[in-house]
Amino acid sequence: MSDTYIQDMIETRRAIHHRPELGWTEFETMWIVASHLDKWGIPYVMGTKVINPEYVMGRDETEVKDAIERAKKHGVPESFIEKTEGYTGLVAIIETGRPGPVTAFRCDMDALPIRESDDPSHLPTKLGFASERTGVMHACGHDGHTAVGLTLAHWLWDHKDELCGKFKVLFQPAEEGVRGARPMAESGIVDDVDWLVGSHVGGNFHSGEVTVQDGGVLASTKFDITFTGLQAHAGNAPEKGHNALAAAAAATMMLQGIPRHSEGDSRVTVGKLVAGEGRNIIAAHASMEMEVRGNTQNVNDFMSENVEYIIEGVEKAYQVKANIERVGEASTLVVCPECIEKVEEAIRNVPGVKLMPRFHGASGSEDCTWLIRKVTEHGGQGAYLIYGCEHKGHHRPDFEIQDETNLPVALKCLVSFAKLVNAKA
Repeated sequence: MSDTYIQDMIETRRAIHHRPELGWTEFETMWIVASHLDKWGIPYVMGTKVINPEYVMGRDETEVKDAIERAKKHGVPESFIEKTEGYTGLVAIIETGRPGPVTAFRCDMDALPIRESDDPSHLPTKLGFASERTGVMHACGHDGHTAVGLTLAHWLWDHKDELCGKFKVLFQPAEEGVRGARPMAESGIVDDVDWLVGSHVGGNFHSGEVTVQDGGVLASTKFDITFTGLQAHAGNAPEKGHNALAAAAAATMMLQGIPRHSEGDSRVTVGKLVAGEGRNIIAAHASMEMEVRGNTQNVNDFMSENVEYIIEGVEKAYQVKANIERVGEASTLVVCPECIEKVEEAIRNVPGVKLMPRFHGASGSEDCTWLIRKVTEHGGQGAYLIYGCEHKGHHRPDFEIQDETNLPVALKCLVSFAKLVNAKA
């Protein structure tokens, strides 16, 4: 692997880290990707060619408009913004001109609403590429995922004469909150894909360690819920009010009591609750952000249905108006043994990399599951690869990935897989 590829990848990762963007607002990140693809002559598609608006969840139109204006101020051309049709998400397409399988690689682009550490020992701070956007940070490694995917596209383009078939590199928006993969899957962009590999940095693994996940990914549904009551004076006319705060608090406690399910593990969390107007006012407003998860789709659906039943009951009991919106969903991981074996073979072919036992720990949720599920519906296969790093925990202000050490591992493993399944006859 040429040092030029590695150096470009590291520089790209740091540029993206410096200007992080939340889900559905990744216009500057997309422009970085598109600019490199244009420079190399690699074709790509975006907008509604890769995002089906009917399946979009958790997208705030005001935030998108603000992001577009911010992107313009940072040099993203109006002509590029128009081509996005207001939707982030881009797919590079590399044709070899020879018959063979269609192989796709998925990488996500979005950051998190976290203020990055300014501790001098924190690598991005120490080396001068920490987030310049207060309260927004790449605290899960998606900047590295994007840089790896972009460099992979460059390598595939440069070496397409040595390969066969077609490649697609999916730059997916809005993985956080599991919002972006379903609309990408439903756009038709993976309908011809034979092999799809998703990947993630970190997890439970260290530098130089790589594994393939063979289950343990939880299905999940994310909800935003609002309660609207009626204000009244808390002292002289409390009976005239309808207390949205009390309704939200009651709902929070009742949600914890959703029955467990005999088919497997489940989770329920109210992560954020904001309510009330003042000390002596019957609260008219409350808003809640919460989620459920299940280790099968059926368990997750059971949890989701019970959330809706509880909110409906609280609405009547407290005489408030409740609005419940699904703002994100992930499915379980479809396990494809043949694809897993090929990914493991590819990993073994990379010198200096340690192939770890398959990972099946109870974990979080990942919307790459929708893309893999979509590929398997027409007979394709998918797998999910994890490559290690030294981190203090995902979604923390001091999250680090050691890009010079760990991103090359991912790149080499993905290149190895491409060479394995798309070898020129």
